[in-house]
Amino acid sequence: MSKILEDLLEHDLSDDCPVCRAQDIVDAALVPAAAAWETRNELPRYSVALHGAAALLAAMMEDGVPREAIDGALGQLLDEIEQQLSEDSAMGGPPQGTA
Repeated sequence: MSKILEDLLEHDLSDDCPVCRAQDIVDAALVPAAAAWETRNELPRYSVALHGAAALLAAMMEDGVPREAIDGALGQLLDEIEQQLSEDSAMGGPPQGTA
């Protein structure tokens, strides 16, 4: 995997961690926005997420990041997501907001 992608996957779970901040932005803004766009435009569920992600990955490829490196990074992220989902399920679901 390329150094660029390694840096984007390693984080320290702190408030100053750029990877954690990026995850927070995606969770708080991009995921709900994609779902809203799909609903408002009568698109199939996950269509914006899938095609949007593909377009963003294409931009990485255009910048010279090899597909194999992207595949490896996505595999690692999906492994982490599956692990988190499994842990959340074992504990009764994802954490609820504090509002």
